Amino acid sequence: MNVLVVCSYNNHQISPFIAEPVELMIRSGISIRYFLIQGKGIRGYIKNRVLLKKEIMEYNPDIVHAHYGFSGLLANLQRKVPVITTFHGSDINLITNRPFSVLTSLLSKSSIFISQKLSRKLIIKGRSAIIPSGVDLDLFFPVDKVESRKQLGLPIHEKLVLFAGSFDNRIKNYPLAKAATDSLNNVRLIEMKGYKRKEVALLMNACDVALLTSIHEGSPQFIKEALACNRPIVSTDVGDVRILMENVEGCFIAKPDSVDIAGKISQAMHFENAPNGRQRIIDLGLELNTIAAKIIDVYHSVLRGSSCQ
Repeated sequence: MNVLVVCSYNNHQISPFIAEPVELMIRSGISIRYFLIQGKGIRGYIKNRVLLKKEIMEYNPDIVHAHYGFSGLLANLQRKVPVITTFHGSDINLITNRPFSVLTSLLSKSSIFISQKLSRKLIIKGRSAIIPSGVDLDLFFPVDKVESRKQLGLPIHEKLVLFAGSFDNRIKNYPLAKAATDSLNNVRLIEMKGYKRKEVALLMNACDVALLTSIHEGSPQFIKEALACNRPIVSTDVGDVRILMENVEGCFIAKPDSVDIAGKISQAMHFENAPNGRQRIIDLGLELNTIAAKIIDVYHSVLRGSSCQ
């Protein structure tokens, strides 16, 4: 089976939640090639249509798998090869993007939504499956906090709160996180930016609390990876966070309010770890191998001409 993966390359890297399952599928014997898009907004994506058609002619894939709504719309401008589109969150949560995602879903042979909640927001859609992004449990696992800090050169005794992304990402809502942590004594907010994947895993283990203050999310990878490392978490009630953290000790849902978030961070600080976080990931079937296998099942289903359940 030949698969062409269509995704953005605007940040000069392929998102890990796209690249990691692709690597596993390649190891399983599937031939996969990337078509990387550089361009912003619907017009920036559509400008790639000639290059994409050329790539399809040369590679002759059995399936085109597009990630995010704009990529899916671009991929569907050709009708020779069936398209599967995975919707990750901002392509549906942002009202300005949603009409394009409706069209993309209707044109695609199948759609993949990373959460049930996200799927419900797209009232009009084609055939679909719910497949969250998976977690590489061989990369994200509990490591001693002091040892993690030593490897990263972080202070041993300072209280560290890990922010779920870069401070300039508007969706992650840094001002809310800053207001909450500024009200606490001797707490430092760490920006998760510019780290390699192995360093991110260490960073998860080095923090006292993992903090997500996003305005909206699909199925946040940050929460899953923190759970895999058994870290205490404070998060706003976005995406499927409530389901992910259900009954996990040391993990708290907070209102989008700096006072409530600060209070929940203080509570989370009393936990050395979240002892059943990793088990929660396993119980939900979110291991990367399992998720990659589900994606392959969708490929086979589309090639057989049957709909996904």
